[in-house]
Amino acid sequence: MNFTSLGLMPSLTDSARALGFDAPTPIQQAALPSGLAGRDLLATAPTGSGKTAAFALPVLQRLLSTPVPQRRTRALVLVPTRELAAQVGEVLRALAQPLNAGLRTAVLFGGVSINPQLMGLRGGADLVVATPGRLLDVVRHNALRLDSVQTLVLDEADRLLDLGFAAELDQVLDLLGEQRQTLMFSATFDDRIRALAERLLHDPDRIDLPAEGTDAPPVMQRALAVDSTRRTALLKHLLETLNPERALVFVASQHAADHVAAKLNRKDRYATPFHGGLSQGARQEVLAEFKEKRWDVVVTTDLAARGLDIEDMPLVVNYDLPRSADDHVHRIGRTGRAGRSGQAISFVTPAALAQWALIQKRQGMSLPLEVLPGFEPTETPPAPSASTATDGTGGIKGQRPSKKDKLRAAAAAAAAGGPTPPKPTGR
Repeated sequence: MNFTSLGLMPSLTDSARALGFDAPTPIQQAALPSGLAGRDLLATAPTGSGKTAAFALPVLQRLLSTPVPQRRTRALVLVPTRELAAQVGEVLRALAQPLNAGLRTAVLFGGVSINPQLMGLRGGADLVVATPGRLLDVVRHNALRLDSVQTLVLDEADRLLDLGFAAELDQVLDLLGEQRQTLMFSATFDDRIRALAERLLHDPDRIDLPAEGTDAPPVMQRALAVDSTRRTALLKHLLETLNPERALVFVASQHAADHVAAKLNRKDRYATPFHGGLSQGARQEVLAEFKEKRWDVVVTTDLAARGLDIEDMPLVVNYDLPRSADDHVHRIGRTGRAGRSGQAISFVTPAALAQWALIQKRQGMSLPLEVLPGFEPTETPPAPSASTATDGTGGIKGQRPSKKDKLRAAAAAAAAGGPTPPKPTGR
């Protein structure tokens, strides 16, 4: 099967082939007919399966097929992070550039001055890729109107529909016209988020591709038992014995990212932190240098768990376990991409045994808990307490609730007649 047989115009097929999209992946085979037919779509597919092209190609074809005399914003792609906005914008521009159709794409995200983005919107934009917060800022500056949007895409839709973005997403939806096509893509949708998504869609087509439906080889996963105080030593041991060309290490906080990266640095190994506390310029620089293989190890928070496409990432390490099973899927999805093999290793401390058991249950997997010689755990698991409970989305609530936990608790209190939940301010 090729792109033309799915209904893609020859010029876009040639453009896709020039970017290395020689044949459609399973998600592209499933999604393109619906997208090209103008139908709403709710699509779940593994990370690294080609979801960006699955919505980018239909969006571009619709813009090319229905030219308008005056430039208006007719397609909007919403994403949860700045890095993903930049990445999706690059793909769309690369696909459109050989067509010489004069389509203008604007990429909007926070963390940088708004003024260049406002100036870039002079004369309008056919297609906008944006994070919700910065998009609303631009609209408030009267630099953009959204009432002509014909196609709305929510990339990493489960994150955009969650409470951290819900208020901003509602504001964006209020600015759009009623008659539009809506496409939602993500690697994960739990039942609650799926129900929210269904309410925003009109008679949607549904795609749910399992991991084994891709051509990529499976990611080899391992779980290693280790005391919390020995994790850095174990990480150093793995880097020395496995000797990966690059590694992505996930931790729970910005402070941990800074601390672990500093501990890993040595004369022949270069490690750096990557998290939301860095300036946008610094974040872009780290990603660019990592892709160029100038960093051996990047230690990051869940900021890097979604959407980032770094080719040939041989190793992902969960130094701290993710708070939810869905986050686990997105983290390990950074390896084993584009047909390459990969390995994902999770450190399981005695205190995190219950958390690891829940992640395995939610993911339907059962990994043996390995113990490496010299790293036998001696810590004892904490006694169960009434303050430790699981939430409805798969997270484990510990001693200190996160911002997301607080928002969920506030929303639940409001539903029960309690105080109104605070308005999220995230970008």
